[in-house]
Amino acid sequence: MRFFNVLLLICVLQLSACGLESKHENKHGNSHQPIHFALSQAPLSLDPRVATDAASERVIRLIYQPLVDFDQHFKPSPKLATWQMLSATEYLITLKSPRAAFHNQLPLNATDVKATYDAITQLANSPLSAEYANIQNIVVHDQDRLTFHLKQPDPHFVAKLIIGIMPKPLLEQQHDFARYPVGSGPLAFVEKNNKLILRRVADGQIIALSEVKDPTVRVLKLLRGETDLLQGELPAELVKYLQTKSEVTVKTSVGMNYSYLGLNTQDPVLSKLKVRQAIAHAIDRPALIEKVMVNHTRIAGAILPPEHYAGNASLAAYDYNPALAQQLLREAGVSLPLKLVYKTSTDAQRVRIATILQAQMRPAGIALEIRSLDWGTFFEDVQHGNFQLYGLTWVGIKTPEIYAKAFNTNSVPPNGFNRGRFSDMKLDSLLAKEDWQGATQRIHEQLPYIPLWYEGQFAVLNKKISNYAPKPDGNWDDLATISAYAD
Repeated sequence: MRFFNVLLLICVLQLSACGLESKHENKHGNSHQPIHFALSQAPLSLDPRVATDAASERVIRLIYQPLVDFDQHFKPSPKLATWQMLSATEYLITLKSPRAAFHNQLPLNATDVKATYDAITQLANSPLSAEYANIQNIVVHDQDRLTFHLKQPDPHFVAKLIIGIMPKPLLEQQHDFARYPVGSGPLAFVEKNNKLILRRVADGQIIALSEVKDPTVRVLKLLRGETDLLQGELPAELVKYLQTKSEVTVKTSVGMNYSYLGLNTQDPVLSKLKVRQAIAHAIDRPALIEKVMVNHTRIAGAILPPEHYAGNASLAAYDYNPALAQQLLREAGVSLPLKLVYKTSTDAQRVRIATILQAQMRPAGIALEIRSLDWGTFFEDVQHGNFQLYGLTWVGIKTPEIYAKAFNTNSVPPNGFNRGRFSDMKLDSLLAKEDWQGATQRIHEQLPYIPLWYEGQFAVLNKKISNYAPKPDGNWDDLATISAYAD
């Protein structure tokens, strides 16, 4: 580790000797300097109907506006519209007035809302089609009002009205929203070549997002003045290193994104509860957090954090107990060492976590084989149940319906996210009654997931940057208010 830090310091000094970049060239016709944001992965699609990666969803939140968002207590809150539940299957939506026009200057009205949700249900390759399959039809009353008619009652329907609204004329023209988005949010699309260029509607501020996969290179670019902002996706050592640098500011906050180990409960060994319990007791979470995570990272019990209205603060953490883990494996009739294959992506942080897990599990009688795969291959294996163990993080989850989608017997892909094929009649009953306390307790006992932590959030800013702070869910919402003063 000392060698890593020394090597990084040498690199910084060598690059700094070349001199800091004086000013970013402004090519977009306004008086502001562009603000540069370096990402570990560029957004893959800017179409709200098909985007699934975190970077895309975070940019989409800024380019488009949804009908509904969530407040600090994770309850649905009006964004573009208010709502009234007329019956168990009817929701009257009333758009606020005045409201922002689309970035192509077309007015936004109820026909655009209907066209957006119709487009989702009609798009063959939309991962959201199943989410909105319960919509029977949508009736537009006038420019400001429309009613959603559902096939079946859904008391949580309002919390699903979070899709960015798109202009009806462009939808009818089959416009390429993935590459040329048009919304009504605070940031407007300008261009995308080697960087994604956005313009803030309020004042013309240009924000440039560029992909820089290597975390050390991102840090060096920040210290040289080639970029102004980093958020997340850095090893803890680099964050601690940046906290010693006077030319940048590191802001940290509590997070809510849930990291876990997924298990294939159809596997002959992992189908045994005592084996899953042994794995849970074979992980030293505090040591892992200390080694690889940033400040404010918390040990997790369930997908939703305890402060959520459906949270469960009574879930006791599984302690690190290798001797107990070995005992549980023997009681399960398993020969030691138990050989398991753990799949992860090739991301350096993910591989490092896997390596530490491998070392921690060894004294517990578990021989972990690590297979790091490119993201596409890895995620495809996860979706198709082609794994024993894998590691992932749920990002930006706001509603307790996630428990039914991830663990209900009938939620196996493509009908949900029960990728481990977990089936438990008692849990299904608790989920049907929306007994979230009971359901999370049952999940914690049965361990279809091994809970790890809620990731702490951080952002690193050039000293000239202000009005920006990391959010608990990792969103980039403050790009709507971020500012920079001239050198």
